Amino acid sequence: MRLIAAAAVLLPALLIGLLTVPADAASVRLDGVTVRLRPGTSQVVTANRTHGYHARVTLWVREHGRWTKRFSTSDGRIGYGGLSRSTQRHQGDGTTPAGTFDLPFAFGTHHRRPGWDMAYHRIRSGDYWVGDNSSRFYNKLRNKAAGGFRWWLPESDDNGSERLLAHRSQYEYAFATGFNAEQVRHRGFAIFLHVNGRGATAGCVSAPRSFLQMLYRRLSPQHHPVIAIGA
Repeated sequence: MRLIAAAAVLLPALLIGLLTVPADAASVRLDGVTVRLRPGTSQVVTANRTHGYHARVTLWVREHGRWTKRFSTSDGRIGYGGLSRSTQRHQGDGTTPAGTFDLPFAFGTHHRRPGWDMAYHRIRSGDYWVGDNSSRFYNKLRNKAAGGFRWWLPESDDNGSERLLAHRSQYEYAFATGFNAEQVRHRGFAIFLHVNGRGATAGCVSAPRSFLQMLYRRLSPQHHPVIAIGA
């Protein structure tokens, strides 16, 4: 009887989030968020704004033509300014850009560990994400020793860059996103997926530390992972 009861509980749980879509589909809606699929994408992180700066963050995996929910947290966060259209966002407005963005690599404070398949950068002293609108390295990872941007400007300045080790707890585990890969000046920089801080973000998506650790173990470049943000 216990086995039958357990099966009755597990079966609905396994079916939740199952969605079959054509193999050549250009987009899919997962948890109410429209995902613009890349060729070969079979891993998607969705961030669905629920209220205020709160969001539900979920990992989806496509297997045998079906999208299946694998992990989800209701304790996700977005920017204090809410959501904005990615093409209308302005640097410093505190909004999180809506849309689908690549997850090109991970970065953090730990040495690389077995089982982390994504490209990985361990943060070192002097690493910044460039917010200097006059720099050709705008919205790029750059060490101050390499020069090419005004790293000495305070982060609060209109051209200030983000010193990564100043946010050690949030960036213990983090992923860069493809937002503003075109380096459009004043649109914004340093939009990441990272560990929760105390409240809203300044435009990133954040989730509990355990959720980021799980993504480190699960995401792989072979699956062309993306993050889709919406409501």
